[in-house]
Amino acid sequence: MRRISYFLPFCIFLYSLTAQAQDKLLTKEEAIAMALEYNLGIQVAKNTKKIDENNASILNSGYLPTVTANAGGSIDKQNTEGQLASGDTRTADGAETRRYNASLNVNYILFDGLNRHYNYKSFQERSQQSELEVRQTIENTILQLFTVYYEAARLTENTKNLEEALEISKDRLKRAQYQFEYGQNTGLDVLNAEVDINTDSINLLNSRQQLRNTMRDLNLVLNQDLEEQFAADTTVNFVPGLQMEDMHNTAKSNNVRLQLAEKDLNILNYNVKAAKSVFLPTVGLTGTYGWNESTNNSPLAFLIQNTSTGLTGAVNLSWNIFDGGRGITGIKNVKIGYENQALLKKQIELEVERDIRNSWDSYTNALYVLEVQEKNLQTNQDNFNRTDERYKLGQVTSIEFRQAQLNLLNAELAKSQAKYSAKLAELQMLQVSGELLNVAF
Repeated sequence: MRRISYFLPFCIFLYSLTAQAQDKLLTKEEAIAMALEYNLGIQVAKNTKKIDENNASILNSGYLPTVTANAGGSIDKQNTEGQLASGDTRTADGAETRRYNASLNVNYILFDGLNRHYNYKSFQERSQQSELEVRQTIENTILQLFTVYYEAARLTENTKNLEEALEISKDRLKRAQYQFEYGQNTGLDVLNAEVDINTDSINLLNSRQQLRNTMRDLNLVLNQDLEEQFAADTTVNFVPGLQMEDMHNTAKSNNVRLQLAEKDLNILNYNVKAAKSVFLPTVGLTGTYGWNESTNNSPLAFLIQNTSTGLTGAVNLSWNIFDGGRGITGIKNVKIGYENQALLKKQIELEVERDIRNSWDSYTNALYVLEVQEKNLQTNQDNFNRTDERYKLGQVTSIEFRQAQLNLLNAELAKSQAKYSAKLAELQMLQVSGELLNVAF
């Protein structure tokens, strides 16, 4: 038993020296900057935004003409025989005919029933929507980041509290050993102190293991080496002056889910208008500049060489008067899609209102729990200090001292949990209200 009681604290001491030498403080601002730069989900969202920006450019609008160039050539060898008006017969073996051509063609649609106009508007809405999706990804990533970051901070505080508890248990063991040597207590107090040291050592080892695992989760969010070790900042600052009514009003205008739903509604509205272009004609312009040349060395040919160049222009009109009803069916289906999106938007509005009310209640409740836990910690700290003094005087037993120590440790752990739970509740509320990226962390 004594070998175990001394071996575990020794291992913890060696690990503590190694951790202190490697870890460096990662501030919240640095963590945000690293997430914005390196997080893979944010990078994918930004690349998707670039695709939508390309789709919304004038080059993809259909407003520009199309220009094509064509060129060709052919060689034809034939054996021919022909009879003249005089009755003479002439033959040509291997008569060769060469033909060359080149042309430049320009096509431009003057009017297509406003289809391209509304498609272009739809692409622009989609581009703006992708910006909102990037913001949504960043908000989710920041919330995920701080969920892991504050968990690392909580485990850091827990580890420190467990280290202090272990030191208290070590002092208690020394005191019990001295008292046993001088005949002031039985060996049972020494054994109890050794058991408590082992328990505290195991709890400390487990806490440090959890902290290492959480650091790997943090590195995954930051897209860093998984074995990189940081020290999390345990300072928590709450946003002052938050009001329920302000959060509710802000959520109605700034919540990213509502804004995305509005963009979906706008896109479908343009799709409805674009679908109606099937009832209107299409008017286009075409122009061609061409060059042709042919040579023929046959004695029967009327022209040995022929060259022509010219410019051709045309206006064409196409009107699909009736397509069998497919256009009408398409318009009806797009309108139904628009109605469904309007219903989904109403559903999202209700969900956002519920979320902001729930998050506000969770936030205020978490702040109250934090306040209670801070008072509880102070009470247990005072109780432990008094018990420690009485224990040194021999007025309380080791069991009573251990219970006071455990009460203090549990109060410290509970207060730490309440602090970070309250901060995460605040961040979740700020995300629902759309203000997450507008506050200092």
